[in-house]
Order: sequence, then structure tokens, then C-alpha cells
Amino acid sequence: MLIPNLAIAVSAVTALVAWSPGHSFSRTEAVQRDLFIQTSSHVKIHVRIAGAEQPRHTLILIPGWRLTASIWGEQFAYFSKERRVIVVDPRSQGDSTKTAEGDTPEQRARDLNVIMRQLSAGPTVLVGWSQGVQDVTSYIDQFGTKSLAGIVLVDSTVSRGADAILEAPQFAARQLGLLALYADDPAAYTRGMMRAIIKKPLSPADLDDLVAAALKTPTAIGEAMLVADLFGIDRTPALAKFDRPTLVIASASSAELEAQKVMAASLPQGHLEIMQDAGHAVFVDQPDQFDRLLAAFLSRTD
Repeated sequence: MLIPNLAIAVSAVTALVAWSPGHSFSRTEAVQRDLFIQTSSHVKIHVRIAGAEQPRHTLILIPGWRLTASIWGEQFAYFSKERRVIVVDPRSQGDSTKTAEGDTPEQRARDLNVIMRQLSAGPTVLVGWSQGVQDVTSYIDQFGTKSLAGIVLVDSTVSRGADAILEAPQFAARQLGLLALYADDPAAYTRGMMRAIIKKPLSPADLDDLVAAALKTPTAIGEAMLVADLFGIDRTPALAKFDRPTLVIASASSAELEAQKVMAASLPQGHLEIMQDAGHAVFVDQPDQFDRLLAAFLSRTD
């Protein structure tokens, strides 16, 4: 159960260091602070913060399934030059507490709410990628948009929950089949996953770093997490609460491209951008283009 108004953990680590997410992911250095924020009696969430707090809106970047704050290293460095940027290791991912409880978008959204309050984030632009799209949607469903200046959904639609099994049985069967492969050999599966979601060639060191970071999530937790993301509750009704400017950024090769077009068109202030020559991790494959799109969106919300 969430314990409200918990302070930043006494064990928080604060340092002035150069952000180094793994070789080629960063174009520049950024001064950062690493903090662990206690969001419940047994869970501490690892966040990294850099940049000035005012006058521009805070940017919060949320990674996908089992991935960590480091995947956003390029954007962390670039955008923290002119605004405060917060990147998150969601619970059971990266350096955050590993817990068998609450590995759902709904609880991750409650964790996010505590983080935003404890860090006095102020008006915020939330960016969720892949699994992070479910987290952002659940945050808005539970807490509304009062604290938000804008919303960015990156290369994923909002889950229809268990209805997806009936509406797209082949999709469900494929995802459940992949879970079996993941359970059988997590390291091999994760290495293949990274090559599938990132089109550009990765150095062996970069690939090893990404795989090692993802393997910090225990396999059984990773399985439960993905099932909750894809086949948990129907989160599409929450889209009716999206009353802030919303940017949908999709890969041209996404299997969900048409669904993302429909989703963006359904939002009162929705806008769709399609990125060419990029895999699922569009911001890794085409960082300059992604940064331009996000910067232009931020300029309209500041």
C-alpha cells in the first residue's frame, strides 16, 4: 500500500558526475544528481536529475519494459542544458527496489506521483515510451492533468487489457510465446530483443550494457510486469482525460502504426509525428530527429 508524503530516503546518493549511459548514447556531459525516493514502506525508486528548475517546464522521461534511465542518456544530456530533466528507473527496474508487489502501470503511476510531489516538479511534460505509455496513461487516469503541461507517447498504443486477447488473438499468442522464450533463456532473449528494437548498429559494449541493465529485473517479475501491461485492465477510457497537448511519436515500421494514428486523431490536442529509419527505440536510432520533434513540442508548452 502506498504511504503518502514519504520524504526522500535518507540513503539518497547525491553526486556531481558526468552522465555516461554507455559510450555513444550521449553527445555532451550533464551534471546530475542520483536520488532514491521512497514511495512505499519497502520500495525506493532511483531517479536522476539534472538541469535548471526554472523557468521552463520539467521533463520526465519514463523507459520501457525492464529498461532503465540510461536508455534516455542522449535526451537527458541534451534537454538538461535548458530545463530540469528527471529520468526514472521504475520499480523492479534498474537500481530501484525489486519487489514482487505492484509491478503494474497503476502502481508505477502512484510511484511517479510521489516522485513528482517530493521533487516539487511543478508543471511537467511526461514522456513515456513503450511500457511507459501505459504508466503515463495510468497516471492521468488516477491523478488527472493538473500538474501536466504536456504529454508525449512514444511508439505504443494504450492497452485494451484482456479484451486484446479476444480482439487480436494472434498478437496475444505471439506475446505469450515470446514470454516462454524469455523465461527459458533471459540473457539470450534480452540480447535479441535489443537488436530488434534498435536498428542502428550497437557496439559490443553498448549492447552488453543494455542487456546487463535489463537483466537487473528478475525474470518472474519481468513476466508478470509484461502481462499486467498488455493484458491487465483496459486503459483506453483514460484517453478521455487527455486534455493537454499530446504528441504521439511513432516509428514508421511499428506494427502499431495505424492504431497510433487512430489514437492521436482521437485526442482533442493530439498530434502525430512518424519517424523514418527507426526501430521501436526511435530516440536511440534517430536522436537528432527525435530531439527536434520533442524540442518543438516543448517550445509550444512552455
